[in-house]
Amino acid sequence: MTETGTTTPVVAEREDTRTDGPMTGGERTVLDHWLDLYRDTALLKMAGLDAEQLARRAVPPSSLSLIGIVRHLTEVEAYWLRVVLLDEQDVPDYYCTPTSQDGDFDDIDPATAAADVAAYQAEVATTRANAAAWTDLSVPVRGLRRGKPVNLRWILTHLIEEYARHLGHMDLLREAIDGRTGY
Repeated sequence: MTETGTTTPVVAEREDTRTDGPMTGGERTVLDHWLDLYRDTALLKMAGLDAEQLARRAVPPSSLSLIGIVRHLTEVEAYWLRVVLLDEQDVPDYYCTPTSQDGDFDDIDPATAAADVAAYQAEVATTRANAAAWTDLSVPVRGLRRGKPVNLRWILTHLIEEYARHLGHMDLLREAIDGRTGY
């Protein structure tokens, strides 16, 4: 609590500037738009909440929390758009380790919430640039997924699906925390 009796939000409130995007755009433009829209939505779902609220496991018996989901999305971004896309071998595990395979969800701490959000934002900046530099959706990327080739079209589609699923979780968690709903 601050001296005024209010808590400090980890993600500041801001105007929602999301749009439907290019509804008649080309394939790459549309895929990039939806992924960016969902990245932005994740931050909007956390806006105005303090670290304790972000770490709250608000929908028992699930152990999901808003910060756990953001930590997971950080790992997802790094895996798909660094390890698989570019075959980077030195990408550190942010939260998941051999001894804590679900560390992104399980090993949360309000004390690290701000750093976790900053790590997510930094990873998104890196992965957004990586994807933008890869211009062909059809050719196989440098890395493999479970020993099989994959292209950027598949990766972007999968990331959109991954975000959509977890944004649904975030909707429920946010509503349970403070009643806020919305797209």
